[in-house]
Order: sequence, then C-alpha cells, then structure tokens
Amino acid sequence: MSNLAAYAHLLASGAAVTLCLAGMSLMIGLVLGLALAAAKLSRHRWLAAAVTAVADFIRGIPEFLVLLIIYFGGTKLLSDLTGDYVEVSPWSAGVAALSIVFAAYASETFRGAFLAVPRGQVEAARAYGFSRWLTFRHVQLPQLWRIAIPGLGNLWQVLIKDTALVSIVGLDDLMRRSKQASETTKEPFTFFLAAATIYLAITIVSMIVVAAAERRSSRFLERA
Repeated sequence: MSNLAAYAHLLASGAAVTLCLAGMSLMIGLVLGLALAAAKLSRHRWLAAAVTAVADFIRGIPEFLVLLIIYFGGTKLLSDLTGDYVEVSPWSAGVAALSIVFAAYASETFRGAFLAVPRGQVEAARAYGFSRWLTFRHVQLPQLWRIAIPGLGNLWQVLIKDTALVSIVGLDDLMRRSKQASETTKEPFTFFLAAATIYLAITIVSMIVVAAAERRSSRFLERA
C-alpha cells in the first residue's frame, strides 16, 4: 500500500491523459459519425456505397491495427512527403485512430436514429420553407440525440477501454503509467488492479451521466 500511495500521482496523471484522449476522440468521432451517417443516407448511391464499405472495413479490423497503421503509416507518409523523418506523435495517432473507429460504429447508431425520425416531420418542415440545415438543426438533431444516446453511451464505454491500446505506441496514459510503476516496484498485481479500479470508476460515472442524459432528453415526451 505504501508503494501505491507513493505512485498515486503517477496513476492520477495517467488517468487524466486517458480522459483527455477519450474526450477528444469522442468529440471528433461524433462529428465524423454524423457525417458518415448522412453520407450513408445520401441519394447518391456511389457515395453511400463507398462510405458504407469504408465503415464496414474499419469495423472489421482490430482497433489495434488501425492504431498501428496510422502511427507507422502516417510517419512514413509524412517522411516521404517532406523528405525528412517526421514521426506521428502517440497522442495524434491515438486521437486519430480512436476517433475513426468510434465514428465507424457511431455512424450506424446515427443512421438508425435518422431513420427513426418520422419522415412526415421532415417533409412538414421543408413545406414550411425550412432549408435542409434548419430542418436538420431544429427537427432532426434534437430527436437524433434522444434516440442515439443509449447506443453512444455504450460506444463511449468501449472507447474508454480502447484508450489502453495507445500505451503501446508510447502515450503516458493510465495503462502505461501502471506498467511503469509495476516494473519499478515489482508489484504488477497491485498497480494493474489499481488501474482496473480506476477504469471501473470511470465507467460507473459514465453510466450515471448517460442515464441522466437519457432522462433529460425524454422529459418533454413524458410531459406530453
């Protein structure tokens, strides 16, 4: 326990990096997921087919491979383009990989949410002169969130756990900090158990937040 207390600040800094990485990936992934979902529902069949194929490919390979492709492939690409060795940082590779993977899965959640919004409401908004953007903003988007929140909440919990993969390329997240502490103290069980407890705590808090968001998004329906 004394060793755990001595390295608590190390685990705390790793947990902060993990949360920042997950939060940044979530924000980018949500935007990309919405864009991919819209493309899948496009009237242009070639666009819908291409985006669906790319999303299926990403979902079909391990997240670890996506990370390695971006980290090593990005480094090679940048080095070839500049003529000098340019290494993609672990943070950039992690955010890019996790955002892309999250977006690929979220696109299906958003696509289902788009289809769940009654078509008549969209047609009524357009009949009243709303542009596509205004229709999306005032009619579709509020309902999208209510429908998509449970699925997005599950994806967020998966994202939190996937952040541990980025420690492989050198990011000082919770997993890497736990490994460093365990190697120094020769107490792997203690520090990996502590890391598991922190991940579990983050997951429990996330579940509470998601449940609150679900209740808040449905409050107007309950009043009606």
